[in-house]
Amino acid sequence: MWGGSASVSRRRYRSETCGEAAAESEIGLQNESLDCSLPGLEVLCKWQRFSPLLEGVEFLALDPTLQHRLFFCCVPILLGSPGFFTSLCINPDSAMSASSLPFVVGANTVEDQRARWERKRSRTAKELLETEHKYLEQLDLVLTYFVTILKAKGTLKPAVLETIFGPLESLYSASHVLSLHLEKGNLGPGLENFCQSLDLYGHYAENLEHANKTLKEQVRKNKSFRRFKKLQETRPQFQGRLLEDLLPLPLQRLRQYKHFFRDLLENTSPDTAEYQKLAKTVKSVCEVSHWVQDIFDKRENSLQLLRVQKLLKGQKTQVLTAGRWYIREGWLLVVPAKGEELKRRMFFLFSDILIAAKPCHPLHLLNSSKLSCQAVYPLHQCSVDKVFGHTWSQGGLLSLSFPHKTLLLMSSNQHEINDWYRSLTAAVRQLKA
Repeated sequence: MWGGSASVSRRRYRSETCGEAAAESEIGLQNESLDCSLPGLEVLCKWQRFSPLLEGVEFLALDPTLQHRLFFCCVPILLGSPGFFTSLCINPDSAMSASSLPFVVGANTVEDQRARWERKRSRTAKELLETEHKYLEQLDLVLTYFVTILKAKGTLKPAVLETIFGPLESLYSASHVLSLHLEKGNLGPGLENFCQSLDLYGHYAENLEHANKTLKEQVRKNKSFRRFKKLQETRPQFQGRLLEDLLPLPLQRLRQYKHFFRDLLENTSPDTAEYQKLAKTVKSVCEVSHWVQDIFDKRENSLQLLRVQKLLKGQKTQVLTAGRWYIREGWLLVVPAKGEELKRRMFFLFSDILIAAKPCHPLHLLNSSKLSCQAVYPLHQCSVDKVFGHTWSQGGLLSLSFPHKTLLLMSSNQHEINDWYRSLTAAVRQLKA
């Protein structure tokens, strides 16, 4: 079904309701075309501002004694927009007659709605093609001034070249074919061909981190490649951009594809042949996007685990463990069981453990900037309770119960303690699920 049919039906219902109210009040209405020269009402609004509400409507003349009442009572029912009144003005100096107040009672047709969808669809397709040309121009810079020349000169070994640029040439070819179909208006065949190459984006994302590392290594070790790279990047076509800035372009374009194809799908009739192809393309693009996002999330998580591992003194506490996810970190106060002073500790929350650490001595020669691990608490046997801090008071206190220990954590920051409570309960719930 068309997405706009419901709104059209609502406007028809409002028109019918308004008409019934007029009939019950014995208001005689006669059809009359819009005449802005009629006294009693000066239409000061620009009708296009209210499109699609006022496209293709009819106007009626009302009895002058009921103009004021019906104007302010029935128009909200019809249009559902009180702001509409600000664009209309009744001239009190005009001599009112039975035909002095034009009134809107019509509704848009389904054909009007379809025409608007077609206009939106055309604009989206045009923008897709324009941005596709710009994207291809940027990829062509990399292929022309780097890949092609490096292959001819042999500056880099074929394996190194493949590692840095991956399936960039295949991605360019797929997008070029898509642009040719878009130029001819053949969206359906273009999408079928494009879907066959979507997996390349996932493989490109998997290789991107290794590509960046290899590129940095070659810049550092290979003097001829370093000079060549610097020379190419100073060309006016690059506009100050580095090769490192251009390599992520395919993954950035993938996100844009998802939004463009969704907009096209929303403004395409399910009755057309292209609708099913668009729906299939949107599904495929979303699946690859999730694949790429998962790659980035895992990479970011690995960097966080490595960072925490380097922050802790020694190697006794193993943070880098398969399947472990970093969640959050922060300073909290530990409430001792025997009435001692509060102890300020740094806590690292992961998907399966909670680590408590304290700063090393500032005069230590090697570990002055590191943390010493004090305890590791497994979350699979943990229960979390909020002792106080339920209302907007100053801070709060959390109770973490383990089989052989109860940990009381306090903060003077209400927002912070609430965030810790939510993160801890979510981690424990997920672990026990």
